[in-house]
Amino acid sequence: MDEPTELLARTIGTRVKNERHARTLTLDQLAEKAGVSRRMLVNVEQGAANPSVGTLLRLSEALGVSLPALVEPPTAQKATVTRSCAGATLWTGENGGRGILLASSNIPEALELWEWTFMPGESQSSEPHSAGTQELLHLLEGEITITVAAETFVLGPGDSMAFAGDQEHAYENTSSKPARFILSVLEPGIGASSRADHSHA
Repeated sequence: MDEPTELLARTIGTRVKNERHARTLTLDQLAEKAGVSRRMLVNVEQGAANPSVGTLLRLSEALGVSLPALVEPPTAQKATVTRSCAGATLWTGENGGRGILLASSNIPEALELWEWTFMPGESQSSEPHSAGTQELLHLLEGEITITVAAETFVLGPGDSMAFAGDQEHAYENTSSKPARFILSVLEPGIGASSRADHSHA
């Protein structure tokens, strides 16, 4: 792992462990609840693993916190600036693509802003997110094929799309050029207010 990836892995590990302890969950209990192996969870908490977006989402939902709460430093400021190239890279494609969490807000619900780049031939499948999740996407360049449930959509530069993220969906670049888009994700019931509720569960 390079230095930024190592730092991110350690940050995620500390957060997962702290949230697990706050809920008095054992490693086995959280692993079972999240549907991940105990070994993977141990590696995540020790900062020795670079978990996939899918694994992070399963852990965040099992803990009742938002994905940004696991990867970003908590802040009491009313505004947070993420400088260019300083976002958290949470997905890396086999040909050099990236999924970068640019900015987020946890109050009162989880709202995330992403920049995704898919190089030719790359794809990413996503399990259904928590109930009521909505995704908004705007394609900046290239062409991307998006499958939501059983429907497939092909977007070109300047096209936008809104869809329910609480069903299976996938992104794929079948073209010969890179595709880059901005994605916003709203997860109701996973923000700060729900975190307080879950801590008593």
